[in-house]
Amino acid sequence: MRVTVEETRLPGVLLVKAGIARDARGFFSEIYSQPAFAEAGLDAPFVQDNLSLSAKGIFRGLHYQLEPFAMGKLVRAIRGAVFDVVVDLRAGSPTFGQWLGVTLTEENHLALWAPPGFAHGFLTLEDQTLFHYKCTQVHTPGAERSVRYDDPAIGIQLPMPPALLSEKDAKAPLLKDAEFNFRYHD
Repeated sequence: MRVTVEETRLPGVLLVKAGIARDARGFFSEIYSQPAFAEAGLDAPFVQDNLSLSAKGIFRGLHYQLEPFAMGKLVRAIRGAVFDVVVDLRAGSPTFGQWLGVTLTEENHLALWAPPGFAHGFLTLEDQTLFHYKCTQVHTPGAERSVRYDDPAIGIQLPMPPALLSEKDAKAPLLKDAEFNFRYHD
């Protein structure tokens, strides 16, 4: 099945759509096929898959891992809907500190590729949202960092205020105080 990849305004961040075959029974989609994704331009070494379940209004993020444990994520809503957000943390990048938000739903079948060097988070827009992360690095607690989703220097505009944050996310530093070690490579 054909995979399409669309560049976004943040270099390296991609909007991904896998092919879908529909008939009277419903649909079928290969949501990941290494050869098809490589042919479309996304050839990442995935090593871990994660799944989260959240009620409406939950914000998770903005998370990342420091080098050499930086993690790329291919994310999608399996059930429900999210407003997915990435922030460029690559020093020297022309888009450093800028954010991108995309609505991912079970109906639109879109996925977002957040490469290493970007903080990632999402706000659930529906109850019982299942969110899938395909990751290029295993979770490494000692390298885990976060940045505040509501930092005015970033200016993320969510479609609704979060109803609940984890204690860790509520205490995340502002961008100016965050630790990161990513470099932009042209």
